[in-house]
Amino acid sequence: MRKQNHLLLVLLLVCCLIFVGAACVAVRYACNLWLLLIPGALPLMALVILLLTSSPEKTKVRIINRSRNELPGYATPASAGMDLRASLEEPIVIAPGKKAFVPTGLFMELPVGFEAQIRPRSGLAAKNAITVLNAPGTIDADYRGEIKVILINLSQEGFKVENGDRIAQMVIARHETIYWKACSELSDTERGAGGFGHTGKK
Repeated sequence: MRKQNHLLLVLLLVCCLIFVGAACVAVRYACNLWLLLIPGALPLMALVILLLTSSPEKTKVRIINRSRNELPGYATPASAGMDLRASLEEPIVIAPGKKAFVPTGLFMELPVGFEAQIRPRSGLAAKNAITVLNAPGTIDADYRGEIKVILINLSQEGFKVENGDRIAQMVIARHETIYWKACSELSDTERGAGGFGHTGKK
């Protein structure tokens, strides 16, 4: 993508130089400006095509994988989350109503301005009542430890977790860093201070 950006800049510069040169020639010799601008149309067309066909640049994240599992990946092109897998030497059983810290064997270095959100898997929640206790868990960009998932068993039966089991999903997202502005009053809105349930049930 960086090479494409450089190419776009070069083409844009070429277009500008051609148009400026054509305009100068047209003014000096009083000729038809449009005929002189025709050569500039080719790089301009190439620039437009590149802009229309170029894909968004993907953010690269440094990661260390000390598990025996593959790296997290997107199940479909439009998936928001990547499945996290348990990295275990031996299976563990989470008793009813109990929690467990499940390691993944993954260590990563997120760029500043990004976070990783750890969320439950809908299948585990619906079929086994297994969820992430602190959902959504947040992994900050300056964290360098192992990614571990806090699973809790809300069912009435023990739940077995084995190495390679998909236990949660991870969403990488941008976030804002804000600065506080202390004040004595806030702007008025139609809602005002209306809180939980203020709009009614229906």
